[in-house]
Amino acid sequence: MILAGDIGGTKTNLALFDVVDDRLQVTAQTQFKSRDFKSLGDVIRTFGQEHETHSIEAACFGIAGPVVNGRCQTTNLPWDITDKDLKEQLATQKVRLLNDLEATAYGMLYLPEDAFVNLNPGGRKREGNCAVIAAGTGLGEAMLYFDGNAHHPIGSEGGHCDFAPVTTQQDALLQWMRNRYPGHVSFERILSGPGIYTLYEFLWESGFAPEPASMRHLEEGEDKSAMISECALKERDPLCTETLRLFAEIYGAEAGNLALKSMSLGGVYIGGGIAPKILPFLTNHHFMNGFAGKGRFEELLRGMQVKIALNAETALLGAAHFAIDRL
Repeated sequence: MILAGDIGGTKTNLALFDVVDDRLQVTAQTQFKSRDFKSLGDVIRTFGQEHETHSIEAACFGIAGPVVNGRCQTTNLPWDITDKDLKEQLATQKVRLLNDLEATAYGMLYLPEDAFVNLNPGGRKREGNCAVIAAGTGLGEAMLYFDGNAHHPIGSEGGHCDFAPVTTQQDALLQWMRNRYPGHVSFERILSGPGIYTLYEFLWESGFAPEPASMRHLEEGEDKSAMISECALKERDPLCTETLRLFAEIYGAEAGNLALKSMSLGGVYIGGGIAPKILPFLTNHHFMNGFAGKGRFEELLRGMQVKIALNAETALLGAAHFAIDRL
C-alpha cells in the first residue's frame, strides 16, 4: 500500500493507493485544511483514524517549500517536516519528501492527453527537457530533465526570482510594488491567488477603471481574487478584465523565461489551480505573446508545446508514482 500526499499552504490532500494490474488505484482519499493542524504528522494521524495506515510500504509527499536533506520548512505554513520523523511514524524506511512542483512535474508524465488544453497549436512534440509552472496559493516552478530514455523531476524555488517587467505598464507595476515590498518583488507576488488581487489594486489605484459593485460590496472573508475572476468572466467588468489580461501576460512571460532556462524542447506544462479557472484569458493571445516575446528566441519558443493540465490532483498522482517507481 502506498501513501501519497500533496501538502500546500491552503490544503493537504492524502490518499492511499494499491497497485492493481500494474496501475495505481485509489483506495482512500481525504482533503484537509492545512491550517487546522500543527504538523503533517497530525494530519496523517487524523487520516489514520479513518483509514488503515498500518501496512504502508512506501510514502511520498509533495510539499510547498524547499526540501533540503530530507527536511522541509514549509513556505506558507509553520510546519517543519522531516523524512526521519515520517519514517518512524509510518514504520517504513521508504519515505521521500519532494518539492510540490517536483511531484506535479512527475505527475504530468502520467496524465492522458485529454487531461490537457493546448495553448500553442503551432508547437510540435519533441524529445527533451520539459518545464512545469503552476500558479496557485504561490508560484511553483520545476523541470523534467530528459536523459535520453526517461524524464527526472527537478524541483526549484524559481517562483521567488525577481519580477522583470517587459512593458511600460509593467514598469509602473514594479515601481508601485516596490513601495509595498521594498526589499524584493518576486514573480510569486503577482502570479498567485493573492497576486491577482494585487494586480487589481495596482490598476484601480492607477485610475484604470472604477471598481465594480461586486468588489465594493464584498463581505469580510470572501475570496477577492475569485470575485475578480467572476467579474471578468461573467460581467465583463473593465477593471477585472484588465487584471486577468495582465496576469496572463506576465504568466506567459515567466513561463517563457523558465522554458529558456530549462531548454524545454519537450514542452511546457502549466499546472496549479488558477489556470483552469481563467482559461479564456490563457487561450487567447495574451499568454502566448508573453511566452514567446523573447527577441531572437521567439521562433524557438513558438515551436514548443504549451499545455494546461486540468487534473487538480497531478501532484498527488506524481507523488504516488514516484513512490512506486523510485523508492
